[in-house]
Amino acid sequence: MLKNNQKVETYIHDLFSDVGESQQLFDLKQELITNMHERIKDYKAQGMTDEEAFKEAKVSMGDLSGLVDDMREHGRNEASQQVYSSMNNRISIGGIVIGSVLILFGLLMSLSMSFMEVEAVAVPGTGIFAVIGGAIITYSILTRETPKVFAMNRIRAALYAVAVGIILFAIFVSLTSGLATGEVFIAISSFTVFFVVGFGLLLGLLLTTKSSRRKNN
Repeated sequence: MLKNNQKVETYIHDLFSDVGESQQLFDLKQELITNMHERIKDYKAQGMTDEEAFKEAKVSMGDLSGLVDDMREHGRNEASQQVYSSMNNRISIGGIVIGSVLILFGLLMSLSMSFMEVEAVAVPGTGIFAVIGGAIITYSILTRETPKVFAMNRIRAALYAVAVGIILFAIFVSLTSGLATGEVFIAISSFTVFFVVGFGLLLGLLLTTKSSRRKNN
């Protein structure tokens, strides 16, 4: 028997099997899949079996034929699809630009300060902008639609961004704490605490079930 997560995806994908692919449809299906998973989790917490929880979740979702019809109509409207995708991609490109500027600003300011008469501990301080920029770029790249793949679910993309941000912050903290104390042990300890959290979140995201974003070209 298929596991519930596979059954949920199969159920939702089959509902929209005759609807043309689009970013908007992909986003909707991801939202419905997440919703069903949450309902199944709640029903299982009440003592239901996997099969019972799945059937109850299907019932609780109600009649989705209206959504199917709406998306089928949307699939015929190429102009509407292009507007939706174009708007999302403009936001993503804006995030990539902002993130890149923040990274450059943080690194260049730190480099400039290394040539100034300032305390060594202050030199990597502006590196925090690079940390923020790295997280923004990660989110923006993952939420950008390309000719080959759909944009990632925004919540999942945000979690990836947080994971990358924490890992970069681990590097930032290790540099600042190491320079402030002159102790390598403190620098390594500071790095380890945040790196383990960020890497753990990143690994969890990589190992958890996710829908394929690849387009059927």
